[in-house]
Amino acid sequence: MVKKYNEFIKFLGTAGARFVMIKQLRSSAGIWISVYGKNIILDPGPGSIVRCALSRPRLDPSKIDAIILTHRHLDHSGDINVMIEAMTEGGFKKRGVVFLPSDAIDKDPIILAYLKDFPEKIEILKALSRYKIDHFEFQTSMRHLHPVETYGIKFKIKDKEIGFLTDTKYFKELNKFYKNLDILVVNIVFYQSHPEVEHLSLEDVEDIIQETKPQKAILTHFGMSMLKEKPHLLAEMLSKKLNTEVLCAYDGMCIDFG
Repeated sequence: MVKKYNEFIKFLGTAGARFVMIKQLRSSAGIWISVYGKNIILDPGPGSIVRCALSRPRLDPSKIDAIILTHRHLDHSGDINVMIEAMTEGGFKKRGVVFLPSDAIDKDPIILAYLKDFPEKIEILKALSRYKIDHFEFQTSMRHLHPVETYGIKFKIKDKEIGFLTDTKYFKELNKFYKNLDILVVNIVFYQSHPEVEHLSLEDVEDIIQETKPQKAILTHFGMSMLKEKPHLLAEMLSKKLNTEVLCAYDGMCIDFG
């Protein structure tokens, strides 16, 4: 008999960049993934522990099996220490894996010294590599163009291949790695392009969706300019223009694969 799991992705937060995070116009709590009986939190920014408690149904951080950090910036990592505390029940249970780029742990580490031995393992992410937690496997992208070491990820839930395209400046190699996915989640900070800042704009994301041809695209991680332009309307516009289902994520949005 095949065991059935409650498999879903929940957007605990959809804030992008510092000002939306500071003002908490959107939550900056990251993304919860439940797959193959494992619970993973991706990019636990400020407020992750609170949003888990406020979630309906409530999400129990002591049941987390892994933390994945795409990069060290505060809006992605602000609650990593408290989530390690929760995952290990204050260090009384040595369990769980933390995956993160080398510059998040080797130089100016973001994990407090007393917490480093709490998880079962801390594993360093490298470009275009595969990682595994029991039956859950994910793959990192090439290094993104961002001020710190940054990787997107791809993985499967059931027969669906899902990609998380995290913060980056646009470059054409992105299209090859994120091509032909069932679901592509894209961080989009800017409404208009800012070439001097290494984040994606609406124009960049339109090109990416057109080139990668996902079955469904989900926009998230919105900066101030995106919020002012109402991202749900922009998602509707892209859906019609590209003939692809494009959704605007919202805090608490859940995609259920059950």
